[in-house]
Amino acid sequence: MRILIVEDETDLGKAVERVLQQESYLVDLFENGTQAWEHLENKLNRYTVAIFDWLIPGISGLELVKRLRSNNHTLPVLMLTAKDAMSDRVMGLDAGADDYLIKPFGMGELLARIRALQRRSPQFKAHNLRVGNLTVDYRTNSILVARDGKQKQISLTAKEFQFLEYFMRHPEQIISSDCLLTQLWELEAEPISNVVAAQVRLVRKKLASIGYEKSIETVHGIGYRFNPQ
Repeated sequence: MRILIVEDETDLGKAVERVLQQESYLVDLFENGTQAWEHLENKLNRYTVAIFDWLIPGISGLELVKRLRSNNHTLPVLMLTAKDAMSDRVMGLDAGADDYLIKPFGMGELLARIRALQRRSPQFKAHNLRVGNLTVDYRTNSILVARDGKQKQISLTAKEFQFLEYFMRHPEQIISSDCLLTQLWELEAEPISNVVAAQVRLVRKKLASIGYEKSIETVHGIGYRFNPQ
């Protein structure tokens, strides 16, 4: 799950980013509304939820919401702001925001509101995603495998989980390394050239430990394909 944050309070933005990354979300953080909109116009479908501060440099968070809705985009939006008057909340919701959180706020409440917004996302597929005998459980951020009528949990790092979940969302499709880099690393990240191949090797090793060593196929010169078992 990928989340866009537009917040010009640097410390707060970084704190929210860290908390979300600890929960295995991918996060893109902007401090300027104009830059965020330029990015959104091309990359909107990458996101599950957006978090906009109201008062930010360039295009305001309120205007970002209005632009999304005027273009018929249904991306769920949470507004973060110190503007706590009832009239402000009504204005934000009427502009198209899905939820409203007043600063200061607790990170636990923020995470709960994000989970609620995920359920409204066009990309949301319920609590579980099952492909073959493998199941993604979004409530625990874990992968389960069915063996002999029982389910066993696979221990994965956050990045391994993101990789395998992405492959399972695109079964039997050829996915290029460039696509994986774009989808599974934050914008400011500068991954080394062989990081995708290295990550695939790690995921394959985990799958091999449960007898699924052939699940991720290398399509030479093109990319990778996940073959359900």
